[in-house]
Amino acid sequence: MRTLALVFAALFSLAANAQSWPQKPVRFIVPFAPGGATDIAARMLGEKLSQLWGQSVLVENRAGAGGSLGAAEAARAAADGYTLFFPSGSVMTANQHVYAKLNYDPERDFVPVTNVVSGPQVLVVPANSPYKTVKQLIDDARANAGKLTFGHAGIGTQTHLAAENFLYQAKIEATSVPYKGEAPAMVGLVGGEISFALTNMAAAIPHISAGRLRALGVTSKAEAPQLPGVPPIAKTLPGFENAGWFGIVAPAGTPKEIVQKIYRDTRKTLETTEMRARFYAQGLMPVGNTPAEFAAAMKEETKLWAKVVKERKIEVK
Repeated sequence: MRTLALVFAALFSLAANAQSWPQKPVRFIVPFAPGGATDIAARMLGEKLSQLWGQSVLVENRAGAGGSLGAAEAARAAADGYTLFFPSGSVMTANQHVYAKLNYDPERDFVPVTNVVSGPQVLVVPANSPYKTVKQLIDDARANAGKLTFGHAGIGTQTHLAAENFLYQAKIEATSVPYKGEAPAMVGLVGGEISFALTNMAAAIPHISAGRLRALGVTSKAEAPQLPGVPPIAKTLPGFENAGWFGIVAPAGTPKEIVQKIYRDTRKTLETTEMRARFYAQGLMPVGNTPAEFAAAMKEETKLWAKVVKERKIEVK
């Protein structure tokens, strides 16, 4: 009886802790520089969760090594729910195949909470670029192998893998130029340092709207309503499709009750008309799947990127 009483006491304590959590500010570690799609999504969600929780949600950017630096810091954090990791998909599903030495283990060091949002990428070039269509860019790349350059948020990131997938499907080559985040890559593209990029819509839309970049195609099967008149790349490369996602994981050992609360509150926030509209404007679709569904989806995506990384010979030793 005493043992049973202790078990019930422990369960009651966990439930009580989850109900009272959070009692201080919560930290989102974003593994990329400010201004990219990962950062934008984290800040939009954090703003609403801070209102719901009555505690600040602080976004801390820890850029470097394709998201690995931020991941390693998050993995070392206390498993109490007050430090959460807000990665893009590649950090959790591709980096282990790209980097020979990784200072974190996506499965061992984290527990899934929920996939927050997902969305397509867009192929963009500088406003003064000679390329007006996807076909023109592909034709020039074929005629001048290795001449074109493409920028991205770092080796193994979603924007890098999207571009590699495009090159693979188009049977062309171009020179990779890594930046320390998606926003710096956009600045480099606007300044003419690189020829093109396949970037997340959230990072590109402000530059497209301001006339600094020209959108040639989107990676979704259908036209994106946020970019009317911009055709799917699949019209030039039949069957081509690519998408990215941004979600929440917690350090391994975080109490299940707290993980479930974060998931439920995030889903509640994502279901509001306001948040759906705000994410829609950024080219992002709310997801809000369960921790179990999120874990299964990441496992499947990990298998996919293992194949692409191997075929494209993407590696960092």
